[in-house]
Amino acid sequence: MRAVTGIALTGLLVAGSIASGCARRPATTATAAPAPSGAAVTAPGGGTAGPADASIRPAASTPRASETGRSAMTPAASRPAVKDFAGVGDLVDIYFDFDKYDIRPGDARTLESNARWLRANRDLILIEGHCDARGTNEYNVALGERRAKSTMDYLVAQGVAASRITIVSYGEERPQCVENNEACWSKNRRARFLVKSQ
Repeated sequence: MRAVTGIALTGLLVAGSIASGCARRPATTATAAPAPSGAAVTAPGGGTAGPADASIRPAASTPRASETGRSAMTPAASRPAVKDFAGVGDLVDIYFDFDKYDIRPGDARTLESNARWLRANRDLILIEGHCDARGTNEYNVALGERRAKSTMDYLVAQGVAASRITIVSYGEERPQCVENNEACWSKNRRARFLVKSQ
C-alpha cells in the first residue's frame, strides 16, 4: 500500500511541476504571438520568466531582429531595410512597466506629440521594441514585438497611416543601460522611433 501511495504522490508532484512550468524558460508553441489586447503580459509570480497564459506564448520560430533586420508584421517585398532608418530628435521614446506592453498615461501624451509630428511629416516609420535583460531571449523578443505593436496601434488610432509603419523587436539585444538595477532596466523597456524619407 505504501508503494502505491508513494508512486501516486510522486506522479502528482511530477504533474504539478509540469503544470506550473519552469520559472525561467517559457514553453513555446508553433503559433505566432497575438496582437496586444492592452493587457499586461505578467508571468506567474510577476516576473518575465514566461507568459501567464498559453495564448500569449512566443512563437517557436520568432525571428531574431539581428537575423532578419526586419519585422515579421510586414511583407518582405514592401519592407524597407532597418539600416535605412535614422533617429529624429522630435520623436521621443516611450517606456513600459516591467513585463508589460500597455501604454502608460504619460507615454500616451508622448505618443500624441509623436503622432502630430508624424502626421505633418510623411516619412516611413520604424518602431523598435526593446526589453530589459530579465527573461529568456525568446520571451523578450515576443514581448518587444508586443510593445512595438501596441505603440503602432496607438499611433494608427491618432491618424498615422499603418502602411507607413514597420515594427521590429530586438528583445534584450540593444540595451541603453547595462547596469544590473531597476533604474537601468527601466531605460531598456522602451519603444524607439526611427524614420526614413519616402
